[in-house]
Amino acid sequence: MRSLLGSHDLLFVTLDTLRYDVAAGRLAAGRTPNLARVLPGGAWERRHTPASFTYAAHHAFFGGFLPTPAGPGPHDRPFAARFPGSTTVGADTWVFDAPDVVTGLRAAGYHTVCLGGVGFFAMTSAQGSVLPGLFDEAHWVREFGVTNPACFEAQLERLAAVLPASGPLFTFVNVAAMHQPNRHYLAGAAEDSVESHGAALEYVDRHLPTLLRLVTSRGRPCRVILCSDHGTAYGEDGHIGHRFAHEVVWTVPYAEFTLEAGAW
Repeated sequence: MRSLLGSHDLLFVTLDTLRYDVAAGRLAAGRTPNLARVLPGGAWERRHTPASFTYAAHHAFFGGFLPTPAGPGPHDRPFAARFPGSTTVGADTWVFDAPDVVTGLRAAGYHTVCLGGVGFFAMTSAQGSVLPGLFDEAHWVREFGVTNPACFEAQLERLAAVLPASGPLFTFVNVAAMHQPNRHYLAGAAEDSVESHGAALEYVDRHLPTLLRLVTSRGRPCRVILCSDHGTAYGEDGHIGHRFAHEVVWTVPYAEFTLEAGAW
């Protein structure tokens, strides 16, 4: 990340609530072809999230603590707040003197844009304003949220309208589609399930090219971080939802890759 700072735009996408097993399974079945085009080696990386729900996970992410590789470490981080004694800062880690990466990127000359999805980005309450309040500009309307089957499309329409013509850009998108309720992505479904969760990911995959075209349309290469913030349970060991410790909650898909200008 350090070697790309300034020369590359940055895109950080959290596929809210997406389970690793569902992401990997849909990919293996050929159901997410656009993700297959961009994932390094055509595969998701299996990682562990630092928190079990959106608010806590994103505080960690913005502080420099992205999902950790599932194998033994230590593992160098792409970016990190300057902190004495850190053992995960490597030669290409970008170290910033700020409490969060959004503030650090602004100080480095980046314009920062947030397109929220779930309620912690809704700016309809004091708590829902904390994370989007870090950005130069933050956008949220009800159509971006969990109840709209076309939520990702609505976010993309807004991004197209606000995308600056030039200058270093950090774009953050929190995609709400996989979060409950997601039954509307599976024809005839009366309840949310692992299957409707997967169908929601397929919906996002269909519209992913639009996002990638937008972020590479400004004549600059773009470094992309694409991951889930946590998973969710659909009855495993009696659990429903998240914000507790369980394999399907802690294990998330992750990817990093670079897109050249105009590649999409």
